[in-house]
Amino acid sequence: MAPNILNTLVFFCYFCKKKLHMQQFSVDIQPTNNENIVKFIANSFLTQAKSFEFKNIDDAKPSPLAQQLFYLPFVKTVYISQNFIAIEKYSIVEWADVQEEVAESISTYLNSGKPVIIESEAPSKIPVSVYAESTPNPAVLKFVANKPLAEGTFEFKNIDEASLAPLAKELFTFPFVKEIFISANYVSVMKYNVAEWDEITMELREFIRNYLEMGKPVLDDAILTEEKRTTETSEENNRTRTDLDKEIISILDEYIKPAVAGDGGHIAFDSFDENTKTVRVILQGACSGCPSSTVTLKNGIETMLREMLNGKVAYVEAING
Repeated sequence: MAPNILNTLVFFCYFCKKKLHMQQFSVDIQPTNNENIVKFIANSFLTQAKSFEFKNIDDAKPSPLAQQLFYLPFVKTVYISQNFIAIEKYSIVEWADVQEEVAESISTYLNSGKPVIIESEAPSKIPVSVYAESTPNPAVLKFVANKPLAEGTFEFKNIDEASLAPLAKELFTFPFVKEIFISANYVSVMKYNVAEWDEITMELREFIRNYLEMGKPVLDDAILTEEKRTTETSEENNRTRTDLDKEIISILDEYIKPAVAGDGGHIAFDSFDENTKTVRVILQGACSGCPSSTVTLKNGIETMLREMLNGKVAYVEAING
């Protein structure tokens, strides 16, 4: 590493307090599809349902941490969202040379007890709006907010599963709520047949809007530990997957997931049987139990995989998540 960069890192760390004897925060490094951007993921929430983007040190006044990061000469942009800090770098360095020191610096800062965001200096709050959107599944309605709610996907089949998701847990107190799916900026609600949507949509929409306006947490910190275990398991599975498995996953991620997410659902690769040429996928959210999911699988996903993989895939089967 170039001496001036190392000196800058040392200078940055000097202004951060020493770690507490019992460390509360830890930071993991996660590359992204953009080689210039790396995510530094904390084991606790840094913001709740808010995201921030800072282009320079003056822009970063609401965030002392982001301002400290801009002392590093290779930092171009700092993003802070939920439980991670993403940094876009200039090309003067490679991440492999500096990412460990940056992760250590962020961890030290977080454990110093200093604020990540100073709310009084943060941009003025945008009033929360929530609108209801129909999905192909008549039992599921999608409630879309004008702010991010979660990074990743979280599905809850009952109130016990929602113990680490306060918003979902409160939604389950409504007797007509059957399942909850939270991702990005929306909540998909599956109902029992005891009520019709025109009777309960306004009630649910107002409840979610009021909940978010009060600043209540959507997810608890502890759910991040479970998400990390799931990610590690997925990465372990990925190492044993064949090249064809990875091709299938790539097609699902690029062409299928965005369309499915638009309908309030999620699709994930489960397995591929070479003998029968059958792909098994897991359906979640609005996709789970959807009457039109069979048509979607046959006319959409199955056809696409057959054509794009030159007949290596013949069938797609669904498992409801």
